[in-house]
Amino acid sequence: MDARAELIGKAKIFVTQLEQPLDAAIRALEIAKAGGATTILNPAPAQPLDASVFALCDYVTPNESEAEILTGLPVTTVEEAKAAADKLLSMGVKTAIITLGAQGALYYTKDESMLVPAFKAGAVVDTTGAGDAFNGGFAAALSRGAPPVDAVRFGSAVAGISVTRPGTAPAMPSRDEAEALLRSA
Repeated sequence: MDARAELIGKAKIFVTQLEQPLDAAIRALEIAKAGGATTILNPAPAQPLDASVFALCDYVTPNESEAEILTGLPVTTVEEAKAAADKLLSMGVKTAIITLGAQGALYYTKDESMLVPAFKAGAVVDTTGAGDAFNGGFAAALSRGAPPVDAVRFGSAVAGISVTRPGTAPAMPSRDEAEALLRSA
């Protein structure tokens, strides 16, 4: 991360996850935050994290099972997701966005709680890349200046299309496809 500190430090939006060593993710978040980036942590695969990690994140975007691992609370309903999101905020997260599959995505801050409905773009074929699709769409929308709830809607549309296709990267839709789904909803 230090070898790429200049690039990371200039980012407008920085997204990371936990598929690389945790120390690398933390260092990258530190560099991005110091550079003024909006930081997003997709905590997948989930593992318990120290509160100092959450303090580096503007957004944390777990799915239900990841939220359970991070908080120790069950997440099977929207109300349980709210309780888990509240706990994430108490752990230092600024904004929790818990993706709930067909139930949608819960956007949760100290001042606002909103359930963004899921988008149905066709029959579900493969959910393997849904989290990555959501995070990519969310980050892309934020980078274009979308308000956070609108960015959640865009990320949900991207994820909704991605699950109708097999695979991960090959399943990712174009911006035009996601925008068309948003217009049709």
